[in-house]
Amino acid sequence: MNKEVSLTDLGNKDFKETWNLQENLFQEILDTKIRNRREDTSVATDNHFLFVEHPHVYTLGKSGDMSNLLISEDQLEAIGATFYKINRGGDITYHGPGQIVGYPILDLENFFTDIHKYLRLLEEMVILTLADYGIKAERSKGETGVWLDVGTPFARKICAMGVRASRWVTMHGFALNVNADLGYFDHMIPCGIRGKAVTSMHVELGQENVDEQAVKNRLIHHFAKLFEAEMASLPLSEVTTAT
Repeated sequence: MNKEVSLTDLGNKDFKETWNLQENLFQEILDTKIRNRREDTSVATDNHFLFVEHPHVYTLGKSGDMSNLLISEDQLEAIGATFYKINRGGDITYHGPGQIVGYPILDLENFFTDIHKYLRLLEEMVILTLADYGIKAERSKGETGVWLDVGTPFARKICAMGVRASRWVTMHGFALNVNADLGYFDHMIPCGIRGKAVTSMHVELGQENVDEQAVKNRLIHHFAKLFEAEMASLPLSEVTTAT
């Protein structure tokens, strides 16, 4: 088992470019696993954790409903946003400036083979991070992600999640609203769930700007503890060279 996870911050990067990078890393891990089984070898598989901030973009999961995007292609262009149908679970999601997006690309056979547990631990990572800021967050039964004031008329989502997994290898991940412009969520039905609001850390804390690097540091701290992982920084140049 290899519990080392290579951590790379991509900065601000186009969604499609990042998706391609994810796919390459995902396929590399799959290829290693297939080769190990075919040749009866035991070459260690890699694990990656990518942080990124995307320009305004809406993505629709493979089981999503296109009607949950409430604006046309022309209107997307007018607000400076793009749209992609992608191969993760879940419905429609928005990514944009002020939002921390995390893509763990892991071989779960290095940790545990349980997708349900994987999602719950990602949620727990975010819940613990928000608790560090005095924000009480929780899960909402049947609705993946992290929420505030569940079970009340004021229920609102602060972190969306959607993943893809094959042969226990994961990709895609979570999107935590830190300083996000919540107006962009008005152009969709978030995650296909009607009647639920969306929020951001800066709104909940009453701050103009929350230090996003500090939030990333707390996320990684909790991820490492929950997954019993050893985090190792990997420069972007080394990630792209490898792929």
